[in-house]
Order: sequence, then C-alpha cells, then structure tokens
Amino acid sequence: MFQVVQNISSGKTEILEVPKPLKPPHHSLIKAHFSLISSGTEKMLVDFGKSGLIGKALGQPEKVKMVLEKVKTDGIAATYTSVKSKLDEPMQLGYCSVGTLYESTIPGVPNTTRVVSNGKHASLVSVPNNLIAKVPDDVSDEEAVFTVLGAIALQGVRLINPTIGETIVVTGLGLVGLLAVQILKANGCRVLAVDYDSSRCQLAKKFGAEIVDLSDGANLIDVASKFSRGQGVDGVLISASAKSSLVVHQAATICRKRGRIVLVGVVGLELKRSDFYEKELSFQVSCSYGPGRYDSAYEEGGIDYPFAFVRWTEKRNFEAVLDLMSSGAINVRPLISSRFSIFNAEKAYSKLHDKSTLGILLDYGASGKKEDSKTKVLLSEPRLSGHSNENVAFIGGGNYASRVLIPSFQQAGARFTTLITGGGVSGVHHGKKNGFISASTDINDALTKDSNAVVIVTQHNMHASQAIDVLNAGKHVFIEKPLALTHAEINDVEAAQEKSKSILMVGYNRRFSPLITKMKALLDQKNSSKTFLMTMNAGSIAADHWVHDPTKGGGRIIGEACHYIDLMRFLSGSKIISHHAVKIGGDNQDDITEDKAIITLSFEDGSIGSIHYFANGGKVFPKERIEVFCGDAVLQLDNFRKLKGFGWKGFKSMKLWSQNKGQKECSMSFMEAVRNGTPSPISLEEIFEVARVTLNIAEGLRK
Repeated sequence: MFQVVQNISSGKTEILEVPKPLKPPHHSLIKAHFSLISSGTEKMLVDFGKSGLIGKALGQPEKVKMVLEKVKTDGIAATYTSVKSKLDEPMQLGYCSVGTLYESTIPGVPNTTRVVSNGKHASLVSVPNNLIAKVPDDVSDEEAVFTVLGAIALQGVRLINPTIGETIVVTGLGLVGLLAVQILKANGCRVLAVDYDSSRCQLAKKFGAEIVDLSDGANLIDVASKFSRGQGVDGVLISASAKSSLVVHQAATICRKRGRIVLVGVVGLELKRSDFYEKELSFQVSCSYGPGRYDSAYEEGGIDYPFAFVRWTEKRNFEAVLDLMSSGAINVRPLISSRFSIFNAEKAYSKLHDKSTLGILLDYGASGKKEDSKTKVLLSEPRLSGHSNENVAFIGGGNYASRVLIPSFQQAGARFTTLITGGGVSGVHHGKKNGFISASTDINDALTKDSNAVVIVTQHNMHASQAIDVLNAGKHVFIEKPLALTHAEINDVEAAQEKSKSILMVGYNRRFSPLITKMKALLDQKNSSKTFLMTMNAGSIAADHWVHDPTKGGGRIIGEACHYIDLMRFLSGSKIISHHAVKIGGDNQDDITEDKAIITLSFEDGSIGSIHYFANGGKVFPKERIEVFCGDAVLQLDNFRKLKGFGWKGFKSMKLWSQNKGQKECSMSFMEAVRNGTPSPISLEEIFEVARVTLNIAEGLRK
C-alpha cells in the first residue's frame, strides 16, 4: 500500500510503500478512493516541518522548556540524540478519507460498503469502527470526503447552540468556516461571514451569507452592529488561524449581552476580563469532531455512548453531515480546488501555498494494486550473514526501540532481518534507516529461518504471548521489560523456555551500566550485608495512559520499578526472601496511587533495601539516585552519570560525559551469548524470580 508522510526535520513530503496495517479489535480496514488535504491544519503542519530549528523552537516554547530540563538530568549528548531522533520521525498526514470497507466486523455492514472515516492519506487505512460512517447512495466520493471537516464545523455550530433567526458571525472562511456558514443557514440563522480573502467572501455570499471583506477596509464592528439591528450578534464562530488575540477581542466586542463565542480555529488567547465580564459572555473551545474524540474507550475500545444521553457523538456527527449533503443543504463542489493522484502528493502539497486553494483531493484510483494486501515490504537486497547467529528481527518500532535498542543492537553487531510494526510506516522508516532487509506487520515474518534471534519491544500485554511464539519457533528472545503481566503468563513463558532451550533475556539494562559494574566490583570486596536505598523520581503520567491499565501496561511498578528490583537483586547477589510495599493514601487529587510507593526487600544474605518509586516529585531533582551502605563505606550514584565513594580505599568518584543506563552493554551481552551459545547473561532463576516478586508487589499495592 502507499502512504503520504512528512519528515518533521526537513519538511519533505514523501510517498512510501508500506505493509498492510494491522486491524486491531473494534477497527476496520478501508480501501481508499479519495482523501482530502486540509488547507488549514495540514498547511500548518507542513510549514512547521519546513521551518528551521529556531522556528520550531519559537513555535513550541513548551517543548524547549522540556528539552532544557532533560539537559539538566540526562546531559547534552543524550538530549541532543533524543531531539534529533524525534525530529527524524515521519509524520503521517491526513484525516479525511472516503473508500470501501476491505476487512470489517461492523455488524450489518458488509465489505465493499462505501464509508467515510478520519483515515490518513493512504491507499489502505485502519480506522476505529466508531469513526466510520456509511455514505448515502446520492452522495459522491468527492463530496463525502469533506465529511470529517464538516463534522468539525458542525460540532462548533452545536456548541454555539443557535436557534432559528439568530445572528451568527463566522470569522475565517477556510474549509471549516465555509462549511459552518452552510450549516448555520440550514439551521435557519442569519450569517455574517468575515475574511481577508475576497474570493472566499464571495463563496460565502453564494451560500447565503452576508459578508465582511476585510481586504476592502470594511469595518467589522460597524457592519456587525447594523447586521444585528444594533443589538449585538447572538454568537461568533471563530474558524480563523491567527497568532493575535485581536480576533477574540473583536468577537467579544460585536456580541450582545450573554452572547456565545466558540473557537474552532487557532488564535491567540490573551483574553481581556472586561470583554467578557461586562457582557457575561460565554467562551468555549470546540474539540474536533464531537463527543468521543480522544476518549480511548470510545475510539479504540469500541464502546459507544448511549444514544439517549449523548445524542451527537463524533460518528453521529459524520452521519448528520452526510445527511445534509444528501439533502442539498451542504454543497461542497465549489470547495474543490484541484485533484491529484496519490503518486503526485508532493505536488499537491505545494498547492497549499496558493492562497486561492481550498480543497485538494488525492485520488487513489491508480493505486488499487495487489500491493495493498502485502504485509511485508522489501527494503534492501537480502543478504546472508557470515555468522547466522547474528541475524536479528525486531517486533516493535516505537520510540524506545528506534532511539535506543535498534542502535544498541546495531553496535553489538546484529544483522537485521525484519522489523515488525503495527502500522507499517515506522517499520519502513526505521527499517531503511538501520539496514533491515524488510518491514512487516505480521509477527510470523520474524519467526522464519532468516532470523536466529528476536527482540520484542511492544506494548506490555503482548510480551508474554509473543515471547512464547518466538521460543516455540526455536529462536532466542530478548524481551524489553516486563516479562509478563500475570503469574499464568510467567509460568507459560517458563514452560516454553524449558522446552525450547533457547536463550531468554529481559532488558534489565541498568545492571549492565558501567557505573553499576564499578559499584558491583567495589561491593564484592565487602563480606558484610548491604543496605540499599534506591529512589526513582519517575514523574507523573496521565491517568488515562495505557501503562496504568492493568490489562495493557500492568502499571508502573511492573513496567518500570521492576528495573530496581532486578538491580537490587543483582547488587546483593542473593535471593529475595521477603518483600513489602506501601503506597500513598488515596484522595481526590490522586487518580493513581500505586506509582507513589515504598518497596522494601530482604535478601538471603541478610541484606535489606528500600525502593522509593515516586511519581509526584519535581523534575529539577535527579531522576534516579542509588545509595549503598556497606562495611563503613557508602556509594552514591546519580542519574547513571556520577558515582561517588565515601570511605572507599582507592576510590572517590567516577563520572561519565553523558548518562549511560547500560542499554548498549546489555545488548552486547545478549548478542555475545547468542553467538557463542552460552546461557543468558541474566540467569533464568533471577529473571523469573524478579518477575514473580514484582508482580506480587504490584498486586499487593492494588488491594
């Protein structure tokens, strides 16, 4: 299949051949007929991509602050690598598509049904079922492709809550603004349309609006006063794009007392209290297509809102727009500026800089080839390694895989075969960049004879089942933590490993850090028991993030604190014989409490330790601090950059130029074991011990 992406760093638009995307539960695959380039939103994204580093920084000052904070904790080198990698990621463009169902489980809707969706610019898209609507027979593909933008306009109108005869101003006559004009007219409103572009004003006039052409020097305030018969307009829908806050100030000025202002576009929001206080105005920002947007339970989980309580969800807004098109209340034909084949998408995007451009259609008629159903794409000529044990496949190509593990395994001498990802785009991008032979969306492509070992870097709930598949195929497996989310999964992985005898390793990289290696060597000189104090100033993650979901991420104790349980097990060199954990007390301010916990461990050799895993600390404090008290001496490690010794003969300190958590060394140790046929660098006994203890602790904290 073919997909349009943009390089965030250079701003270059590309057409990639990528594998057929996966179809997760509650999703459908749709073969595209047309997609619509939004002249507003997508121009903003393209312009951002083409701006230099300074321009990008000025456009996102909050991101600059995050970068500066990362420099303080991780160092310049690590921060530079992270930022560079982020800018190198391909951005998938588009959110307005029409086509036919290709693989679907929507009840009562057969394949080949014409539908609209918020799918990307791609010949085959995977879309949540709650974001798909059937197209009426009397609405053409070229009309239906405007549905999603129409839903954005419709949601803004719904928030204005107009009644028949009310006076509504629409400021900004891009695609959304012109669609809003027509919806408001269909609602029985008198509409005043405002823009600097004369041609767009004339279009609005054809749709039944009175106009204010600002390019002619027209005075909006005077015209709005006459338009509202001196009373002030009932509402203003802002669909403009501007950095200035003047747009909102003018909207407040022309409104009547208790008027309504709804923002659909992007403008400055330095609001004046007096503008709103004196008239008791209401101001609201519209969220995209309507209720359900950004709700993972609705969009990804397929859970619909009850019709009687949420009449207009985003899907039902799609249907309402299509009905308006079918009845003739919305006419989008005049909004089509040009049409291009998907293969000429780069030329199509160049039209965004033409001020007269509105709707640009991408036609997929020429791309309906067998390639659309391929789950695997060849990236380079196949070649055989001189040492077959060096051939490695990856399952997962997200941030951690692409920025850390793939480069680490490359430095360790791995020869990459196939990169498996869910959507295919990241697989092609990172696959080409790092010398993979192919990219795929089918896990079975990682289990062929071409690969001797497989690295799993996927969502946590997939780790155990994927590891079992790899072990059953007779491959060595490296799993980014955690190993599993349930005791049954741990048992199943253990049984699969015993049967296969392949190497099994979990990515507990911190024990391989050069500073931890030094710490271990110093501690091994002491015969006495040790006392550990480990603090992870983890920082908060939104309560609705998948990592907190016990069935998907397992929570942050299983997903991240496991590193310290393993590290303490490694430094003690002794079995864990008991554990206890307490978490912060629940209150109205903490949706998640188990990520603010103190864990204590006792070891067979008499050592004890405390892990402080806190998600409620500040970023100016070191993220990770490890202290060990032993034999009249103390070791202190900060952020895996600085190690200090107190009372150690011949050792005072050791400092690295940049943070090193041992990922490269961890990868190298695994590859050496694979090449030489030696056991896992982390013993199986420790891997399963740490997995079970971690799970017991997490379950205890949830009670």
